[in-house]
Amino acid sequence: MASSPDVTPSAENTPGSPGSGTTERRGRVRGRRAAILAVPAAVAAATLAVLTAEGVLGVQFAISGMPFVVKADLLEGQGFEQYGGLDHMIENSPNEGDTGGQVLVVTSVIGKGKITNMCQSVDLGGIQLILTAGNKGKKVEVENLAIDSDEIMGNATFSEIEIGRDSSTFDRVPGYKGPPGVYGQQAKTVTIENLYQHNYGATAAVFKLPDLRMKFSTSGCPGT
Repeated sequence: MASSPDVTPSAENTPGSPGSGTTERRGRVRGRRAAILAVPAAVAAATLAVLTAEGVLGVQFAISGMPFVVKADLLEGQGFEQYGGLDHMIENSPNEGDTGGQVLVVTSVIGKGKITNMCQSVDLGGIQLILTAGNKGKKVEVENLAIDSDEIMGNATFSEIEIGRDSSTFDRVPGYKGPPGVYGQQAKTVTIENLYQHNYGATAAVFKLPDLRMKFSTSGCPGT
């Protein structure tokens, strides 16, 4: 497996939305999976590769189907793994829309990380719930963070990255591996400046939020 001491992606990946009809939607989901697997390795690195399989979070809990946004000035991570998955809502969820109750996501796992100036917002139907932390000189700290996203943007730098590795052989974050035969990527470290994520679920063994503040607002995180 070839590795690179440092890769700095600059492009972004924004998966499209499923079709409105049942047959069309299923066809598009299958088509998107096939297209994702066909992405060249260099493009995959530049876009924080979206992959296909059952994700870490997809087998842990049913998502609400209400996405939330996370923004941060800086994310610094030790131990990084990434592959794709499908998150599922409860049967007949009022939030499933034309998705059929499943969302194609990319699962990003970080062993230990620090986040500077984090903002999280969720639209509760015309009113936004805002959470901020790590913006007064002390960073947010996470351990074994796994987060499922359908859109990620930022300026990313990886060290000792391996692209195209079978996700079932990952070893950067103990206890976290993808399914056998699934394309994945892992790295020793990851740094993302001006991070933006559109997420559906997250888990963490440890989540320390210094200077935590929660409030309701008519708008989301700044710049969203």
